[in-house]
Amino acid sequence: MADASASAVGSLSLDASPSTPPAMTPEEKYELVRSVGEECIQEDELRNLLAKKPNPICYDGFEPSGRMHIAQGVMKAISVNKLTRAGCTVKIWIADWFAQLNNKMGGDLKKIRTIGNYLIEIWKAVGMDLQKVEFLWSSDEINSRASEYWPLVMDIARRNNLPRIIRCSQIMGRTDQDELTAAQIFYPCMQCADIFFLKADICQLGMDQRKVNVLAREYCDDIKRKNKPIILSHHMLPGLKEGQEKMSKSDPTSSIYMEDEEADVNLKIKKAFCPPQVVDGNPCLEYIKYIVLPWFGTFEVMRPEQNGGNKVFTTMEELIADYESGSLHPGDVKPALAKAINQILQPVRDHFKNNPTARDLLKTVKAYRVTR
Repeated sequence: MADASASAVGSLSLDASPSTPPAMTPEEKYELVRSVGEECIQEDELRNLLAKKPNPICYDGFEPSGRMHIAQGVMKAISVNKLTRAGCTVKIWIADWFAQLNNKMGGDLKKIRTIGNYLIEIWKAVGMDLQKVEFLWSSDEINSRASEYWPLVMDIARRNNLPRIIRCSQIMGRTDQDELTAAQIFYPCMQCADIFFLKADICQLGMDQRKVNVLAREYCDDIKRKNKPIILSHHMLPGLKEGQEKMSKSDPTSSIYMEDEEADVNLKIKKAFCPPQVVDGNPCLEYIKYIVLPWFGTFEVMRPEQNGGNKVFTTMEELIADYESGSLHPGDVKPALAKAINQILQPVRDHFKNNPTARDLLKTVKAYRVTR
């Protein structure tokens, strides 16, 4: 495992920094942390926090609910490494009880915890800098501090009406129209409580979790708390098919899994939606923007001289200009994208082939049937 992790960290040029990096100015910290989010509520609060607090606490959480795709694996590693470089401590909430409440893996907590361990193995292998990362199991933490947690959940529930809580059902991958169980109605109150329970300064989750994070800021107004959690919401990577706003782990053809073989990645990218000269809604270009360029700093296209010759892109603006003009074709983009993603994923594949514990975890997780 150590060898795979070391090689992956080295490949992540953005984050391959020494253990004692040079001191950053408050503005440099702000720019680095802000780059993680598609949206920030509020930027002035974030700038003030980073100027005054050397080691802010960032919170992220996930339901262990199946195999990990590259949005959750690679994008998360990039974001976490940016946050830790800026001096933040990242608390990753392994939401096993929440997955059970949301009926993932049929509510089987043993399966859910197995998946949680598998996900941690991936982050280790792909190159997440774990020096300032804490993995916390929700069931263990809540049980150990129950007298602190449950009164907080109850107070949040007491101060909000049912329609307001139901509007947060999006955080579970549900809609207002879904037939929610009582457990799924209780879920947003618990997730809101997590933010305060973990003493988070920054909520660093996806745009799909925005509503419950806003609920936490509203709760601060209710209890007259001055310091509100800052919401830093990252972009949601789309699926590979046309019109898929979010990558879905339940559709194997629409997502790239972290341990996919090279041939699988090549085939999925080859079949991906990538219309010529169209940038909006083009998942291949999104993967370059949010995964390849942040990881390598460049995107290299190899092609014959008659098709324009080899070219190295260092900015998305340059790539978009070529793509919209037609000088960069989907036939150029797809092989280069597949090659880059395969290079990122190779240390993960090696880890799951060479490490017996990881290999057994993957075999077990692959055998599970995903439930919604």
